Amino acid sequence: QVQLVESGGGSVQAGGSLRLSCAVSGVIFSIKAMAWYRQAPGNQRELVATISSGDITSYADSVKGRFTISRDNAKNTVYLRMNSLKPEDTAVYYCRLATPPLVWGQGTQVTVSS
Repeated sequence: QVQLVESGGGSVQAGGSLRLSCAVSGVIFSIKAMAWYRQAPGNQRELVATISSGDITSYADSVKGRFTISRDNAKNTVYLRMNSLKPEDTAVYYCRLATPPLVWGQGTQVTVSS
C-alpha cells in the first residue's frame, strides 16, 4: 500500500529556514506528480506546491519566491525547502500524490515565531 512519511518540521523564528522531506513507498515514485499541502489551526488544508514527474513546479502565491519543491527519484523522496519563513506559515505540512491513490501522510508541524 502507499505510504508517505513527512519529516523535518520544527520551530523557527521568522526569517528562518526549514527543509521538509516526504519519503514515499508503495508506488512507482518517478512517474508520480507530488504535492505539499498545509493546514493551520481553524483553516482548511491548502495546496502549497506541486512538482510533476518532469520536475515542472507550481506554487501558491503566498509562498512563491520563498519555498522550493524538489524531488529525488533515487530516494523516492520529495522535499520542500522553506526560506524567509513567516508566522503565517505556521501549520501542519502534508505531502500527497497529486493523482490517485490520494493518501495523506501523518504531517509534520512547522511553527514560526515572530
